[in-house]
Amino acid sequence: MSRVAIVTDSNSGVSQEKAKEMGIFVLPMPFLINDKEYLDGVTLFHKDFYDYLEQDAEVSTSQPSPESVMKLWDDVLKEYDEIIHMPMSSGLSGSCQTAYMLAQDYDGKVQVVNNQRISITMIHALEDAMRLVRAGKNAAQIREILESEALQSSIYITVATLKYLKKGGRITPAAAAIGTMLKLKPVLQIQGDKLDSFAKVRTMSAAKRTMIDAIRNDLESRFAGCQMQLSIAHTNNLEAALEFKNELETEFPGYRIDIVDELSLSVSCHIGDGALAVGCSRIVEV
Repeated sequence: MSRVAIVTDSNSGVSQEKAKEMGIFVLPMPFLINDKEYLDGVTLFHKDFYDYLEQDAEVSTSQPSPESVMKLWDDVLKEYDEIIHMPMSSGLSGSCQTAYMLAQDYDGKVQVVNNQRISITMIHALEDAMRLVRAGKNAAQIREILESEALQSSIYITVATLKYLKKGGRITPAAAAIGTMLKLKPVLQIQGDKLDSFAKVRTMSAAKRTMIDAIRNDLESRFAGCQMQLSIAHTNNLEAALEFKNELETEFPGYRIDIVDELSLSVSCHIGDGALAVGCSRIVEV
C-alpha cells in the first residue's frame, strides 16, 4: 500500500507543533510586515502579530516561494510515496494554482487539492484526509473525494472592529465611519472561495445569535441528514470563544463542538483581533 503524506499550509490555522501531533506537514506562509518578511509559525507568532496590528504596521500576505514548496515536497517524498497537498482556497490565494503548476513535474506523486477551504473548514478537511489515508486510499482517490466535498461547509465570522475591513478595502471608509458610529457588528460568511457580508447587527450578542441561526439553518436545510462537525475559532479572544462554545453546546446538543486555537493569520490580518467564528462541514464517509 502506498504511503501517503498530507501537506497543508499555515492558512489552515494548524501550527507546526499541532502538525507534528497530527502527523502532517505544514508549509509556513510568508507575511510582509513593514517591508520585512516573516514566516507564519516560524518567525511570526500570534502575540507578535497582534502587537504589529495594534501598532498599525503595514501587514500583507504573500505566497511561499516555489523553491520552498518543492523543498518541502522533496523532503517528504524521501519517506513517503505520495503527497496530498492541501493549500488554501484558490479563490482566496494564488498559491493553489502555483502548487498545481509545480506538481506537474512530480509524475503524479503530488496531488494538489482545491477544495475551497481555509482555517476551520480546512482543518475539518485535513481530518477527513487523515481518515481516508488510514482507510488505504491513494493520493489521487483522496484528492477526488475531497474536491467533491469542496462546498459542503460554511464559516460565519463576526468582527470586533471595522478598522481592518476598511484597511483591506473590503468596505469603504464612509461605510466604516457610519458602521462605527452606529456600532454595527458585521457578520461575514465564507463559503467556497469568497469572503462575503452576511448580516449587520448592533451587538456582539446579536452577532452570535445570527451565527447560531445561520448554522442551524445550514444543518436543517443544506446538510439535513448528514453527519456534521462544528468548530469555533477566534482572533486573540479565547475567553469569548469559550463562552460561545457553551452557548453552542446548549443550542446543538449531541454535537461535539471543538475550539480551533485561533483563526489563521491570513484571515486575522483582514479582520483584526476580537473576532469570533463558527464553522461546520459535512464529514466525509470512508
